[in-house]
Amino acid sequence: MKEIVFATNNRHKLEEIKSILAADFNISGLEEKGIYEEIPEDHLTLEENAFQKAEFIFHGFGFNCFADDTGLEIDALGGEPGVFSARYSRIGTPVFKDMNVTEGNIRKVLELLEKQDNRKARFRTVIALILDGKSYYFEGIIEGNITEKPCGGKGFGYDPIFLPKGYDQSFAEMNLEEKNRISHRAIAVSKLADFLNHLKL
Repeated sequence: MKEIVFATNNRHKLEEIKSILAADFNISGLEEKGIYEEIPEDHLTLEENAFQKAEFIFHGFGFNCFADDTGLEIDALGGEPGVFSARYSRIGTPVFKDMNVTEGNIRKVLELLEKQDNRKARFRTVIALILDGKSYYFEGIIEGNITEKPCGGKGFGYDPIFLPKGYDQSFAEMNLEEKNRISHRAIAVSKLADFLNHLKL
């Protein structure tokens, strides 16, 4: 079984990925490999950012690697925050500079949607895998709505305000097992796992 590095220092993401893949694959995060360099992600699409991160690790350190980029796309905001999801509250007038980034991001989205009836949104994850020099892409999407206020204390990022379609709990109200059954990242990772299984690494 080949080791595959997940190009992230986000322990929440790593925990989610390992809970999905750990039974079949040897997955390591950047910290486990002693990689602390800041990885660039300065493109304008999820696909480009995911590939940029995977390529940085593959060419810089020689590991088979995959990376993801995820965006929350809100219809009423023209698809924002999208590729800027992680730092949305830091873009434009820094009204939320006294809050941590996650709290600011949530507050900004809720304020922008305050008078909006259309609260449809989706989470979209793109995974770029570089395996023995060849590149592959996997996408996961889950539709839902933005709640009027944060609900739940689990998860991370925008989870407290994202209500997946067909459910009455936000991502932040679900335990990890429940979320991993339906999440955008789980869908993309499932496609990745199917691909890797097919290769019989």
